[in-house]
Amino acid sequence: MFKAISTLVKIGIASLVVGAILTRLDLSADQILLELGFTPDTVMSWLERGIQWALPNIVLGSMVIIPVWLVVYLFRPPRA
Repeated sequence: MFKAISTLVKIGIASLVVGAILTRLDLSADQILLELGFTPDTVMSWLERGIQWALPNIVLGSMVIIPVWLVVYLFRPPRA
């Protein structure tokens, strides 16, 4: 758990530093997306479509994975 939090903090700090540098260079997310040939609306549309595709698949998969994990966990030998 500590490693996950530590990693998230490191990613946050790195993102803050890079964002500050890009702001200092007068670059924005909109400008970078336009240079790549995208618009913020198309990126949001892709994200929405990705979530609409992924969410039902995650729920369906968890309906199989969670019971299997529970059975394996229950029949695992006790730890000493």
